[in-house]
Amino acid sequence: MKSDIHPKYYPNCKVYHNGQVVMTVGASVPEMHVEVWSGSHPFFTGKQTFVDAAGRVEKFQKKYSGNYFTPKGGKKDEAAKA
Repeated sequence: MKSDIHPKYYPNCKVYHNGQVVMTVGASVPEMHVEVWSGSHPFFTGKQTFVDAAGRVEKFQKKYSGNYFTPKGGKKDEAAKA
């Protein structure tokens, strides 16, 4: 087996959520910063919260708003109407 190929293991990796330590786990990094964890997830807490970190909802609404599904004017569309 090769030596020195595995990352350093940190048995006391601290997991942060909103600047507070929420748990300690073993990992290959000394600390982690997370946006969602079991204490804030709606499935575990029973509270409905909305998480949109990257603006995905707005991007989807912008893409599919208006007349996205109506056919655009073109030769194929005009031939299909006739």
